[in-house]
Amino acid sequence: MHAVLMLALAAVAFAQTGQKAAAPEIHALPVQGNIYMLVGDGGNITMQVGKEGVLLVDTGVAEMGDQLLEAIRKITDKPIRYVINTHVHADHTGGNEKIAKAGITITGGNVAGNISDASVGSAVLAYQTVLDRMSAKPTGNQPAIPFGALPTDTYITMEKSMFFNGEGIQILHQPAAHTDGDSFVFFRRSDVVATGDIFVPSSYPIIDLERGGSLQGIINGLNRLIELTIPAEKQEGGTYVIPGHGRLCDQADVVEYRDMATIIRDRVQDMIKKGMTLEQVKAAKPTRDFDPEYGATTGFWTTDKFVEAAYRSLSPKK
Repeated sequence: MHAVLMLALAAVAFAQTGQKAAAPEIHALPVQGNIYMLVGDGGNITMQVGKEGVLLVDTGVAEMGDQLLEAIRKITDKPIRYVINTHVHADHTGGNEKIAKAGITITGGNVAGNISDASVGSAVLAYQTVLDRMSAKPTGNQPAIPFGALPTDTYITMEKSMFFNGEGIQILHQPAAHTDGDSFVFFRRSDVVATGDIFVPSSYPIIDLERGGSLQGIINGLNRLIELTIPAEKQEGGTYVIPGHGRLCDQADVVEYRDMATIIRDRVQDMIKKGMTLEQVKAAKPTRDFDPEYGATTGFWTTDKFVEAAYRSLSPKK
């Protein structure tokens, strides 16, 4: 399918002595309608562009803030009006402060082109638990998150709607999935959904147990995502899906991923019912047939970590 491809970004280090690695860049992929997918800044960033300004879903890592602004300005000089955070993790919220400072909100009665205080900044929207976690007192060696990076507006219902750049936008909360503060963002006219890390087709489902995530919640989210999306000819295209990390996808990709997660859930649940310990479940390799596509032995999220998180998520709570 023409728009479903892998976009990868790496700094290029030359072999000759004295040459420096190329500076990291952010690349923009036009998706459809008003929507672009920005790749190379931590998690994927979704950008909606129109006559009213720019709306971003997530802001990547803090270190890439300047590159993100540069990538936006290559496409439009319209002001950045809104940021929507899909969840709390720093590879999706790290650029909040820089991006918000660079923008101008139109909330609270402000009108585009009629704002004297440019420091007002973009509105930053997220589910309430995202703000709760970002503003909590840090523990261990974690630094406090700057005030300017915090969401300025939150919602506590299952859905929040807005209309911007000529299209309806639905912000849909998915409970206890990747975390306890996840949101899908559905651009209805463009027919594109940004998923955050509920859907990451390059790895097994990432379950943040410490922040309220669960395997069943991710599966529920994937089923909801399938209900939102409609395929085009031969089950390809149609509604496009921008995952938290990895390539641009459509409904068929989500169905395949949902099926994998459901099969592994059923296997692990059955092992738990038989009284198997975590080490016994790991030794049984319930993911074996899916490992060539989703497995990893190194990096942040290994197959071993996924199996452990799935086991703990599905075990009866004491």
